[in-house]
Amino acid sequence: MRFSVKAPATSANLGPGFDTIGIALDIWNTVTIDTDVTASSITNTGTEAPLLHGRENLTLSAMRRLAHEFQRELPPASILADTQIPVSRGLGSSAAALTIGLVAANLLLDLGLDDDDLFERAWAIEGHGDNVGAAIYGGAVMAVSEVRGITKLCDTDDLGLTCVLFIPDMTGATHAARAALPATIPHKDGTANVAAVAALTVGLVRHDPTLIAAGMHDRLHEPYRAALFPHLIPLQEVARTAGAVGAVLSGAGPTVLALVHPDLVENVSTAMDRAARDVKAPGRVVQVNPVSNGYVVSD
Repeated sequence: MRFSVKAPATSANLGPGFDTIGIALDIWNTVTIDTDVTASSITNTGTEAPLLHGRENLTLSAMRRLAHEFQRELPPASILADTQIPVSRGLGSSAAALTIGLVAANLLLDLGLDDDDLFERAWAIEGHGDNVGAAIYGGAVMAVSEVRGITKLCDTDDLGLTCVLFIPDMTGATHAARAALPATIPHKDGTANVAAVAALTVGLVRHDPTLIAAGMHDRLHEPYRAALFPHLIPLQEVARTAGAVGAVLSGAGPTVLALVHPDLVENVSTAMDRAARDVKAPGRVVQVNPVSNGYVVSD
């Protein structure tokens, strides 16, 4: 048995949708599984492979976890993991690896789980549903714990917006980004976030850039994480000035994501690149489209 599973990069939060809203992006990790072997092996390739040396293989961990849940044994297999999603940059590399592992084990063991079943398990492992939801279902999604499966806000093919990313050379750690958050926030900031996430959600459903722009402002986590990532606020400001609909910290950072009309991509890209150099933040500006589909299985 030989097959490949690929899953997209994802950006969580989109500003105020903390641990709730995510969007799938056109950067992919691909894992090829081959059971026509006598002994198991793992090989890492791709642009991010050097950063994975000595780390736990999250795809294999997810495969083992699902097998254990159903009291099954995984067959020997070679695992070839091509990692293109930037690691530890707030672009959902761990969610993609986790998704691929659950999908692969589901196929290998013929468990018959559907996407909602996989999502439930991925959420339990990841601890929040935004990244894994976007990786499984694609598009822009909203994860609500009281609702089975994902709430898909829109197929991003219809959104009419693309993304400009500033991906720093530096990496970030989710635990450090969460540790930077205060235990409480002022009531006025909570009120502002409620209004922002409502505007963002409705804007995504209606494909309304005015509402999306009004919604891509956060007071819950970004002001505190800006202390970890000094490039965040300057890049947000120049991106909006150059015409971006909105600019946010991608997930726990340090990547900055701007949603942009296609005809303004070059303006925003140039402005973000210049601002990054001005604040001495090494990295690269990348233009990438949102994608409406999640993981893909191929022979």
